[in-house]
Amino acid sequence: MAPASEHAPRPIPFADLQAQYRALKPKIDARIQRVLDHGQYIMGPEVEELERALSAFTGAPHCITVASGTEALLIALMALGVGRDDEVITCAFSFAATAEVIVLLGARPVFVDIEPDTCNIDAGTIEAHITPRTRAIMPVGLYGQCADLDAINTIAARHGLPVIEDGAQSFGALYRERRSCNLSTIGCTSFFPSKPLGCYGDGGAIFTSDAALAQTMREIRVHGQSGRYRHTRLGVGGRMDTLQCAVVLAKLGRFEWELQRRRELARRYHAALAGVRGVSVVAQRPYGESAWAQMTVRVPRRDEVIQTLANVGVPTAVHYPKPLHHQPVYEHFAAASDCPHSAAAAREVLSLPMSADLQEADLDVVVDALAGALTA
Repeated sequence: MAPASEHAPRPIPFADLQAQYRALKPKIDARIQRVLDHGQYIMGPEVEELERALSAFTGAPHCITVASGTEALLIALMALGVGRDDEVITCAFSFAATAEVIVLLGARPVFVDIEPDTCNIDAGTIEAHITPRTRAIMPVGLYGQCADLDAINTIAARHGLPVIEDGAQSFGALYRERRSCNLSTIGCTSFFPSKPLGCYGDGGAIFTSDAALAQTMREIRVHGQSGRYRHTRLGVGGRMDTLQCAVVLAKLGRFEWELQRRRELARRYHAALAGVRGVSVVAQRPYGESAWAQMTVRVPRRDEVIQTLANVGVPTAVHYPKPLHHQPVYEHFAAASDCPHSAAAAREVLSLPMSADLQEADLDVVVDALAGALTA
C-alpha cells in the first residue's frame, strides 16, 4: 500500500514566488552578485538605474525609490506639508498603512465609502467630505484596479487639492491607457514580495510629474538632506537598499508578460466562476486593465468556506477582515455606522490563489473546491 502522503492533495501556492524565482534565477542571481561585487549596498548604481527604468515604464518624469510602500505614502504627505489638524480623505476599506501615515503626521483620516461592486473608493462621495481643513485626497487601487482617477482629479482640481494615488496593489494596471502611479499629483507603490512587482524584502517607489515635489521627496528620503550633512528639512531614513533594487530590475523584464498572464488567469477565473451560485466576483470597470494583485470574490459564510478550502489544500486570504474605521486605533475618527459598503465587504471578501505562475489545473481545482464549499 502506498504511503498516505502520496494520496494527499498537492498544496497550491497562494502566490508562487518559488516558480517565479526558478524562471528568473540566472538574472536575479547575476544582479545580486553584481551588488555583492561592488559593495555599494546603500544608494548603489542599481538605485538610479531602477528609478530610470520605472520612470520609463510608468511614463512619470520622476521616480524616487524608497524603503517601502508605507514610506512612499509618508514621504508624499510630508512633501505636501500635511501636518497637525489637517484632513486627508481616503477610503475606509484598505490596508492599515493608508490611514497610518496620515495619523503619524498628526492629521486626521476622513474615511469615505467604497463602490460595493469594485471595492474601490466611491468618487461620488468625496466632495461632500471636503472641508477647509482638507489637504489631500488619497484613493487606493484595491486588488489591482485603479480607482476612477479622472473623476477624483476633477474634484481635487475644483478645490485646489493634490491627489496621492496609493498604487501599492495596482502597479502595472492601466487606466484609460495610462499607467497606475502616473495618474495624479503623486503616485506611490510597494514592492513587497507578494505585490505584482515584488522584491525580496521591503521596497517602494514614488512617482510625480512635478520637479519641485520630486526634489523635496528625494531630500526627505535621506533625512532631509539637500547635500551631504546639509539638512534643510525634516526627513526620514527612507532609502530602498541596492540589493532590493537589483531584484526588481531582474524582474522588470518579465513584468509585462506577468501582467498579461495574470489577466488571462483572471478571465479564466471569471468564466469558471460565472456559474457558481453564491459567488460574486469583484467587478472590473471598462476604463482600464487591472494588475490583478489579488483575485477577490465575495461569498456568504466566509469562515466556513475558508476552512473547507483549507481542508483540500486550497489557500485563501482575506483582504481585509475589518474596515479601517472599525479598527480600534482608528475608530474614533468615524462613527461605526459610517461606510456601510466597506463593512459589508469586510464580512464577505475572499482572495483566491493568483500569480503569473499559477497553473490552469490548479485554478480549476480552486474553482471546483469553492463551488463544492458553497453547495455543501
